[in-house]
Amino acid sequence: MQQLKYIAHYPAPLIEQVQALIAKNQLAPMLAKKYPNRHQIQTDKALYDYVSELKSEFFRNAAAISKVGFDSKISVINHALGLHTQIARVQGGKLKSKNEIRIATLFKNTPPEFLKMIVVHELAHLKEKDHNKAFYQLCQHMEPNYLQYEFDLRLHLTVQDLGLANN
Repeated sequence: MQQLKYIAHYPAPLIEQVQALIAKNQLAPMLAKKYPNRHQIQTDKALYDYVSELKSEFFRNAAAISKVGFDSKISVINHALGLHTQIARVQGGKLKSKNEIRIATLFKNTPPEFLKMIVVHELAHLKEKDHNKAFYQLCQHMEPNYLQYEFDLRLHLTVQDLGLANN
């Protein structure tokens, strides 16, 4: 059986279930049936509006986000799907910081659930810098199905990686 790098840290019985679905050529069709739609957010402006809407819903008092966009330089190979950066600049003797969110371009052609999952993930970094229990609780507060979407995204990436996509 092939190494499934995106789900390697999950329990063995779950990995075996995924391997069985791959062996029966059922993983890609299962995901396509579960997530039949693609979102319409294709520009950086539309992504900025989407992120801003979610931010205003959950983080009214958090620092503003100065830039949001799709980034073709972010890749799964670098173990990143999105980046939240805080850039500090000296301006007139004062230190000003700006928050930026960049999302991998692979999310341009994914179900809306996967885009929301990665945006929620990056927004959670406004409050929690580390991937700890509080971070994941915050993600689940913003999107109750966060953990399921994250797992299904890992399956989606596995399908892409193994060339199993039936689109």
